Amino acid sequence: MGAAKPTTRFIYFAVTLLLLLSFFTSITAHETGDGNGDDDYEGIEELMALDEEEESQQKEGSHVTSSEAEVIAKAQRIVLELNSDNTRRIIDGSEFVLVLGYTPWCPRSAELMPQFAEAATSLKELGSPLVMAKLDAERHPKTASSLGISGFPTLLLFTNGTSQPYTGGFSSEEIVIWVRKKTGVPVIRINSVTEAEEFLKEHPMFAIGLFKDVVGHEYEEFVKAATSHNEIQFVEVNDIEVAKVLFPNIKPNNLFLGLVKSEMERYTMYEGNFEMDQILDFLDYNKFPLVTILTELNSIKVYSSPIKFQVFVFTKADAFKNLFTPLQEVARKFISKIMVVSVDITEDNLAKPFLTLFGLEDSEDTIVTAFDNKISSKYLLESDPTPSKIEEFCSGLLKGTLSPHLRSQPIPDNKEESIQIVVGKTFDSMVLSSDKNVLLEVYSPWCIDCETTSKQMKKLAKHFKGLDNLIFARIDASANEHPKLQVDDYPALLFYKADDKSNPIKLSTKSSSKDLAAFINKSIGVQDQVSKDEL
Repeated sequence: MGAAKPTTRFIYFAVTLLLLLSFFTSITAHETGDGNGDDDYEGIEELMALDEEEESQQKEGSHVTSSEAEVIAKAQRIVLELNSDNTRRIIDGSEFVLVLGYTPWCPRSAELMPQFAEAATSLKELGSPLVMAKLDAERHPKTASSLGISGFPTLLLFTNGTSQPYTGGFSSEEIVIWVRKKTGVPVIRINSVTEAEEFLKEHPMFAIGLFKDVVGHEYEEFVKAATSHNEIQFVEVNDIEVAKVLFPNIKPNNLFLGLVKSEMERYTMYEGNFEMDQILDFLDYNKFPLVTILTELNSIKVYSSPIKFQVFVFTKADAFKNLFTPLQEVARKFISKIMVVSVDITEDNLAKPFLTLFGLEDSEDTIVTAFDNKISSKYLLESDPTPSKIEEFCSGLLKGTLSPHLRSQPIPDNKEESIQIVVGKTFDSMVLSSDKNVLLEVYSPWCIDCETTSKQMKKLAKHFKGLDNLIFARIDASANEHPKLQVDDYPALLFYKADDKSNPIKLSTKSSSKDLAAFINKSIGVQDQVSKDEL
């Protein structure tokens, strides 16, 4: 019985650990050198030569098989380690340098390192003139600061010593695509069926353009879009048979543009005009898979998507395996209109910020939510998250028939309470629909200054006890929501006059109890009860 294969998660952990260790050892090696700039280049050339010799031996029949960790470790040797002595020399002495600024303790840096190393290998094989380098900003803070590196990880491309921020994706393929576009190769030309077959093996997603002539307005707009778009590789062909290898359903035409992805919805045909902005919109609305799995590296790309209707499915990894295929079928019916995103509910950094908005941060069950980013509204599927219910939920989101989800604590028993507790579900009845004046304290449990305001409210409630046309109330804004309750900071005091509930008066929480009492007396038209209670 053979040994069990290591899981992807285990391999990934092992690779990340290996890379972190390699960072520390490479730092030590470089910092103990004599500072000769030529040594940096000679050293990397020697390592590349050793790698090429190793590859040659394997091609000649060697039976030694590299593990995934060994492959990435080899790639890591291609990446120069920068320090305070060699950084400026390497940047100024090279036409193109891509610098990764990182710290050993940063989780996102650890996640990006293997992708960066793999990209280095791919670019070397493509003959790119780019130098790829990394800088430990924790050990060399002044050098990092001089380059403009402050957050982590940071990627900067230096062209003849001048930097520009990295704006591409964070997979190894996306890094390669971005670099090639910025260093002069925005479009790859494919001339034969063999070239097309080889290209398919390496590129799971790309945009294909078929042009009879590589001149004219349409081709120029295609190249402009290729240069501008940072994530997707563009290819051009002029032979219909070559094009069919890449896009089998292509229609015989002198002009064609399509998007190819490695999933169920593999081929998407462009039907608009050949204008750069329209081409870019087409790609941005169709580049995501049917179901996007949220990660630390793609989160910014997901949040900035032009698709404003987004459905998030929070579930455990095991449950997601059974839900993935039917979820794809649901998403297929709402392509380019609704973005469907899956989030591992056990990943606190990814899941909790969303679930907290619904008061469900401690849940372990599958949860389906939605967001309409046009109007900043959120929704919750309150029935069982079956594929049919999720489809109904998506349809309602698109049609605008869903009721927004508002957080609310359970309705409390307010009998004989001098200060009434308002929750999301009772805000209408107790505040907006009440025929009485309402002084509302808006607070949150974590607010330091709220305690002082709460003490003032107790004094005021006692002072004005017995008035039938005045209610003192408070609401925990961290656990309750209402579209008519918009408060930016806490604590807040809002006075709702009985005859004008749509325009609450915001009172200063720095006012004294006597000043607040005077305001209330004036607003409700009663004489000051000076001797009743001492304020």
